[in-house]
Amino acid sequence: MANEGKLTGCVALVTGGGGAIGGAICHLYAGEGAKILVADARADAAASVAEEIGNAARPFDLDVSDPIQGAAAVDATVEAFGSLNVLVNVAATTTPDNSVEDLSLGDWNEAFAVNLTGPFLMSKFAVPQIRMAGGGSIVNIASQLGQIGVPNRSAYCTTKAALIHLTTILASEVAKDNIRVNSISPGVIQTPRTLRRFDKIEEFQTSRGPLHMLGRVGQPEEVAKAALFLASEDASFTTATDILVDGGYIYLKRQPETK
Repeated sequence: MANEGKLTGCVALVTGGGGAIGGAICHLYAGEGAKILVADARADAAASVAEEIGNAARPFDLDVSDPIQGAAAVDATVEAFGSLNVLVNVAATTTPDNSVEDLSLGDWNEAFAVNLTGPFLMSKFAVPQIRMAGGGSIVNIASQLGQIGVPNRSAYCTTKAALIHLTTILASEVAKDNIRVNSISPGVIQTPRTLRRFDKIEEFQTSRGPLHMLGRVGQPEEVAKAALFLASEDASFTTATDILVDGGYIYLKRQPETK
């Protein structure tokens, strides 16, 4: 008899599933037996990931800041696969680097709409279905910058800090329903988004790697492994927790400067 995967029988909805981190999570979950709704605002990216996975996945065009679309994504998951056990909130946006003084209200509001209101809405719509399935897991992808802010990234840092806080609050509300809620705070991960400011990958790695105790940037698959742990029964006694997958970024940031 073949060994079952850690998520055999599970149904997952992954927002931002067409991106580097979201896509890695979708692929790993599918490899562990899950069926997945790959949701992304970029329909072509969601379709590409779903096609790579095969019959266990369906794509869905989703703007997480739109409550109508969020509710429809949950409904589509249940319609396609019969239930919902796991929600992973990956979808996020960034804003131009600017001081609080210079950041536009539009950019501030957009960051909150996607990075914070999005996970709020998706959790709001997903919880009843996860409860109906007998329990499950919600995983929010936050950031190490939600724990230690940096200049000129006020909107992004603030939304990720609030997402970590929302995680613990939601966890306390749904624990009675056998629903665990946790977040992951990645360090600098090598994705198209983080590479956009550099001409070469080597330049990116040389610049950002030393910010981490391990001396290198992370890979999407390393975040996906943490998301697999939190979604699986391996994390059956883990809730209201933020897991740093940051290569020691926070530790180094908190060390006093030496002259």
